[in-house]
Amino acid sequence: MSLDLPLIAAGVIALAVLMYVLLDGFDLGIGILFPFAASDADRDVMMDTVAPIWDGNETWLVLGGGGLFAAFPFAYAALMPALYLPIVVMLLALVLRGCAFEFRHRARARGKRFWTLAFAGGSLTATLAQGLVLGGFIQGVRLEGRAFAGGPFDWATPYSLLVAVGLVAGYALLGAAWLVWRTADELHGQARRWAWITGAASALLLAVVSVATLLVHPRIAARWGLEVRDAAWTVDAGAAPLLAIPLLGLAGLAGVAWSLRKPQRHHAGPFVGAWIVFLSGYAGLAVSFFPNIVPYDLTFRDAASPDNALALVLGGVAILLPFILGYTVWVYWLFRGEVGPDAGYH
Repeated sequence: MSLDLPLIAAGVIALAVLMYVLLDGFDLGIGILFPFAASDADRDVMMDTVAPIWDGNETWLVLGGGGLFAAFPFAYAALMPALYLPIVVMLLALVLRGCAFEFRHRARARGKRFWTLAFAGGSLTATLAQGLVLGGFIQGVRLEGRAFAGGPFDWATPYSLLVAVGLVAGYALLGAAWLVWRTADELHGQARRWAWITGAASALLLAVVSVATLLVHPRIAARWGLEVRDAAWTVDAGAAPLLAIPLLGLAGLAGVAWSLRKPQRHHAGPFVGAWIVFLSGYAGLAVSFFPNIVPYDLTFRDAASPDNALALVLGGVAILLPFILGYTVWVYWLFRGEVGPDAGYH
């Protein structure tokens, strides 16, 4: 039996995107929360919690983007011109954040204020840009054959902005939950308050975005067994198993709240719960679009490179991916534990 190379390649890219969101999401979330810290000393600790791992987190973005280009060139050619502006803004913001990481700890007072703003602004801008990319993707891309046929600002809609704001809340929840896990004393208490606020905001915006998606995009509603007939919604009973996905998200939010109510225990609980919420959302996207890789008319099979090219790409992935996963696990284990004011960035 021969391997289904397009399906394997699609799975690798889906994994890379998921890993990026889960890992770099809390990194960006810490930057979003930066302006709300009580002091520069707290900001130093916040940055120190991710200093050893932030650049490794972005490896998954490179793998996802590079893999899309190599394995699904027609999808890359359709998505990039449709989303050029928010993608370029995102990349520039990530570069700004990287500079802020390196220079903030070495700057004098005035320079430190500048790099503090750069880190916070770059984090917020990158997150908003990612949300606009996601919103534009969900809206769909106009194609003629396998070529992009839309305009450069098709992504700029109120729906995309709503998705972007929701992603800001979600990343801020990840960042707050990470700080609950990795910090102590007053900063730990602040992080718990942030987690309550961002958790409530994430729950509200997740509900609003979900309802808006079903109302604005009938193809997605049909995937979930919902259809408008005679000015009323009808529900396909065969889609009932899909309810497990939103229930998983609710369980994640409940886990966040339950863990935050236990101040002396379960410090990792809010972070695990927030991850579950994002896993639920990601599974929901998979149900809404699969097998389309460019919504709503280009499947991953139609967009794939020839099998010989995919075999070459996946051969390289088979060698590199275990090293990336191994390094990720090792560095997180190596720098486990609480981070206090005496931690240093070298």
